[in-house]
Amino acid sequence: MRQAVSTGMASAGNGPYSQAILAGNYLYVSGQGPLDSTGDIVPGSIEEQTKLTLQNIREIVEAGGFTMDQVVKVGVYLSDLQHFQRFNEVYVAFFQAPMPARTCIEAGLNGILVEIDVIAYRQQVETKASL
Repeated sequence: MRQAVSTGMASAGNGPYSQAILAGNYLYVSGQGPLDSTGDIVPGSIEEQTKLTLQNIREIVEAGGFTMDQVVKVGVYLSDLQHFQRFNEVYVAFFQAPMPARTCIEAGLNGILVEIDVIAYRQQVETKASL
């Protein structure tokens, strides 16, 4: 079973996809960029775009009933790998140890410096009814 998750606190995007999909104990968040809630690109430095992108992700993760501490995998796409160190300086403020597994690649992004997608996981809580 899968269920769409969305929030007006992050960009809805402009394509045929969901902000996130909840499937069992996993939340799959679609690639997010430095967009405001209306879908407009917010220009700025790699630090500013990374912060806004991760704030959008946090809003979607929380709308799905998860926390950033439950993010287990992060995919990062940078327009230029020369931004890597400056990106990391912002990134570390959004996660705690143990840090999520992560992939970071250089990609041709259309007018933005960064795009990020995540997967979050939570253990199923057993209730007395399920025992």
